[in-house]
Amino acid sequence: MDVALIGASGFVGSHVLQELLSRGHKVTSIARHPDAVAQTVRSNSQVHIQQADATVPGQLAPLLSHQDAVISAFNGGWMNPDLYETFMEGAINIQNAVEAAGIKRLIIIGGAGSLLDNKGQQFVDSPDFPKAFFAGAAAARDYLNIIRQNKTLDWTFISPAIEMNKTTAGVRRGHYRTGLDTPVLDEKGRSAISVEDLSMAIVDELENPAFIRKRFTVAY
Repeated sequence: MDVALIGASGFVGSHVLQELLSRGHKVTSIARHPDAVAQTVRSNSQVHIQQADATVPGQLAPLLSHQDAVISAFNGGWMNPDLYETFMEGAINIQNAVEAAGIKRLIIIGGAGSLLDNKGQQFVDSPDFPKAFFAGAAAARDYLNIIRQNKTLDWTFISPAIEMNKTTAGVRRGHYRTGLDTPVLDEKGRSAISVEDLSMAIVDELENPAFIRKRFTVAY
């Protein structure tokens, strides 16, 4: 496929890029910092690198023409003091740009904070939720509520496992399990996945859609 990947220079986005390329897809790689992408893929002819800021209206739509699908790994930056506002602005701009470009398929990589605990409460609403991640998790949750109202796009929202960060990176098991609104737990009650296997799940959903207009989550 011809796939536009937004946020390709980020932690998750860079791994999704490698997964797409390993399967032979052509990628229009869109990032605020395209040099970081260029260093990763070097001179791969399957990648077309573009610079754009998802928070600036009008920048994205012209770059999305003739794409089969868009994957958004957009992140407003965990150290950004205005992370909530930046994420919401960027996510809505991306959605609008996909629609303006006439593309149906949009896969959004969100967070685990909107998953439900065993009491039916979203993790982000727990008093024990880490403050350092609250703004980003709250924004992803609120945007999920917005995209759920969209009846135009064939969207999918993917929430990683609760444990999915740099400490779980570097391992590719080549398998995962899926769930919908509650975490997927292993026999020890742990919800974890590596970014490599998360990327595999994302591209699997791209190639063989199973969660159109749904949110799903993955873990081992």
